[in-house]
Amino acid sequence: MKTLNVGMIGAGFMAKAHALAYTGMPMYFWPAPAKFNKMMIADVTEELAKDAANRLGFADYTSNWKDIIDNPEIDVVDIVTPNNSHAEIAIAAAKAGKHIISEKPLARDAAESKTMLDAVQKYGVKHMVAFNYRRTPAVALAKKIIEEGKIGKILNFRGTYLQDWSADPNSPLSWRFNKEIAGSGALGDIGTHVIDFARYLVGEIDEVMATAKTWIPERPKQDGGLDKLGTIKSGANVPKGEVDVDDEIMTMLRFNSGAVGSIEATRNAWGRNNFLTFEIHGENGSIYFNYERRDELQVCFSSDSDGERGFKTIYTGPNHPYGEGLWPIPALGIGYADTKIIEVHDLAKAIVEDSSASPNFDDGYQIALISDAILQSSEDDKWIRIER
Repeated sequence: MKTLNVGMIGAGFMAKAHALAYTGMPMYFWPAPAKFNKMMIADVTEELAKDAANRLGFADYTSNWKDIIDNPEIDVVDIVTPNNSHAEIAIAAAKAGKHIISEKPLARDAAESKTMLDAVQKYGVKHMVAFNYRRTPAVALAKKIIEEGKIGKILNFRGTYLQDWSADPNSPLSWRFNKEIAGSGALGDIGTHVIDFARYLVGEIDEVMATAKTWIPERPKQDGGLDKLGTIKSGANVPKGEVDVDDEIMTMLRFNSGAVGSIEATRNAWGRNNFLTFEIHGENGSIYFNYERRDELQVCFSSDSDGERGFKTIYTGPNHPYGEGLWPIPALGIGYADTKIIEVHDLAKAIVEDSSASPNFDDGYQIALISDAILQSSEDDKWIRIER
């Protein structure tokens, strides 16, 4: 069995999720396509990097991410840093001949994303962007139902991603509220996941008509460089800084297939924790999914009898996509980490089999084009066609 040496750049929350996935993947999917060896991790200081290596099980550490790029033994570079550093790291990794997995969004905008896509294509390395929610078995089951034609031609897609971690104006000024670092706000952070669902399940989006809002124009500055995501900073005299990204976006969609749709994404929805949903209506039925109930997929088919027609719940399990590796019985429970385990399994499979990973940097670029168009539409107050 092939062993792939991983160098991870970044050591925050996402690093924990990815590190767990590398360790757990062969336990879930055996025989595994490959094993991962957590060789080196990089963070901004030696102290933080050393702590990350101890916590996350990496053999070595560094405060200079270029040490990972320059290490000839490292096969895969895992990018879990803020958005403004994705392009520089990915381009360097591609030049060094290393396979790459990058957290989403791929970059701050489409132009930057294109430089990453050009690099991986030029140097012939495998590349994946971490839209892990599509690997939830219920979502993959929805894809299977659609491809089998069970709901017929798709007419409508409705997607939401609602959170409340930044609804309090005293929530600190994370880098996620800074356009220079993040590129956009709720759109890039969570809205891109819904765009990924829309493309994955329905097809390419041709036009958007959107509005974007910033509800809280300034927030308390946080101490230190760590991202204090969702924590509350108290005190009336805390210095504040400007928020220059969107808190919420709403957009209508026109798909290449003729279907229509809508997407709403906000981090200011009190009472919503991780309300990531889609509802798809076809000529012969409908599908509904809510990530907060991620073992469930609700379906309704026009072929059901008049007296029994309505949504029924399918509890995903071993008979569904990825199920054989995850649980012995339906509804036993899938977690966030499980989707990451599936993600790195598919990455390993692509590397070993010399096949395309999915979603890859081209998907990330297409999503960036759509995201840019959403912001442009809000600014211009008109329909914007996606120019590819």
